[in-house]
Amino acid sequence: MNVQLKLIALDADDLAVISAHVQDARVQTADIVWRQGEKRLVVGMSRLDWEQTLAGETAPRRLLAALRFDRVLSCKSRNIDLEAPPAALELVGIEFHPGESPGGSALLLFAHGGALRLDVECLECELTDLGGDDLAEGAESSGLGRE
Repeated sequence: MNVQLKLIALDADDLAVISAHVQDARVQTADIVWRQGEKRLVVGMSRLDWEQTLAGETAPRRLLAALRFDRVLSCKSRNIDLEAPPAALELVGIEFHPGESPGGSALLLFAHGGALRLDVECLECELTDLGGDDLAEGAESSGLGRE
């Protein structure tokens, strides 16, 4: 059985590690949840299991995962309509741009020019794997297994 990842980022270097793990993740717009009152953004995704690939496995595998940002002051989008019917996005990577210490902006970059910019009090991000192959296979065709 594979060990499920649980990574925490508190600075730009930590976030670069999480970014590498979520590269090429599939995200449905319906699985992007902005909870303004809680200062939290949660993104459900189907990410490639890069650890398995680096271990020499030949068949790529996907894992369901949740990416969470806390202490988010605002969430702005470019070329992504969170109110529109669900659409598929491909996450290219995540960057952190420092602002007035300890705050700044986390930028989630998607293929085809989509982006989410999160202005944060300070960087608090967590990536948690939720399940393996059996769930990820169903997610590929049905938007992360939602009915």
